[in-house]
Amino acid sequence: MRILIYGAGVLGSFYAAKLAEGGLDVSILARGQRLSDIRRHGIVLEEMRGGRVTTTHVRTVEQLAPEDAYDLVLVFMRASQVPGILPFLASNEHTPSVVFLGNNAAGPGEMVEALGPERVLMGFGGTGGVRDGHVVRHLAGSGRRGAPIVIGELDGRTTPRLRRIAETLGKAGVEVSFSPNIEAYLKTHVALVSPLANAIYMAGGDNHRLARTRDAVVLCIRAIREGFKVLRAVDVPIEPSYLKAFEWVPEPVLAFLLGRLMDTEFAAIGVAGHANVARDEFRKLAEDFEALARAAAVPTPAIQSLSRYIDPDFPVSADGSSDLAMDWGSVCIGLAALAGVLFVSWLRRSERE
Repeated sequence: MRILIYGAGVLGSFYAAKLAEGGLDVSILARGQRLSDIRRHGIVLEEMRGGRVTTTHVRTVEQLAPEDAYDLVLVFMRASQVPGILPFLASNEHTPSVVFLGNNAAGPGEMVEALGPERVLMGFGGTGGVRDGHVVRHLAGSGRRGAPIVIGELDGRTTPRLRRIAETLGKAGVEVSFSPNIEAYLKTHVALVSPLANAIYMAGGDNHRLARTRDAVVLCIRAIREGFKVLRAVDVPIEPSYLKAFEWVPEPVLAFLLGRLMDTEFAAIGVAGHANVARDEFRKLAEDFEALARAAAVPTPAIQSLSRYIDPDFPVSADGSSDLAMDWGSVCIGLAALAGVLFVSWLRRSERE
């Protein structure tokens, strides 16, 4: 299988290196300084955990010409950049499968209109990272079955094409899982990461500052919950289902857990690292999700409040601000329910005695 990685950012570089290391026929499309760096240094990856550094030389191309023939194109571009590359992908009719791997709140309509429904698949990469000069620092570990990719057909079927892609990438140690509703998966992901990025902006781009700024954490949790309400109102299920925990876990508990998570190197690279270089993407995601909210007629005050901070000129929150009162009602209800269960258990035990 002849594969083109379209985009040489963190994810494109990471997967191009992994596929090349696995012996696959892979090329990476890059331009400008990034193209020069890859040709001069190769793709240099550094693991966040352990600091292991690898260098992989990958074939480079500067464009996708109409006559080029690939069996598979994996597109790793920001949501704000995808519209600009669609004409190049559309003019090439020799590639049967194009997988768009990235944040998407608007759905596949634009891609389908440009390429046709039979060529378009969607998905999401399974790692994150930052670029430091020509070096990519990433979150994936060194295990063979690391950094899984989630992909899906637009109609939700598990097709022979999906199985071929999974089998091929699996030979290079890249695990592929299938989503029966990839559009819902991607929209749920945006409902989660867009508030996280905007909360990072609210805290001046610093995840550690976010961790100690309760107002930003609380707004983030409320914005995620509003986003899930929007999705349910437009009949989009929450995928994967374990994220439904954001809807029922008490706000103070979520605030504690999210604060702890934000005070880590994982958050510095996986959340703040991407957010701070991709305001254009998160601006587009906010606009696309706002369109969903309008269609759902669901109030989103927390989302709107956080979205203001995408503008780099908007004043950031005071470090450590904690003016917002948290919702302790759900905690009280939970404790009352637990007390009721314990009381009933005590009564039954007393009756037996």
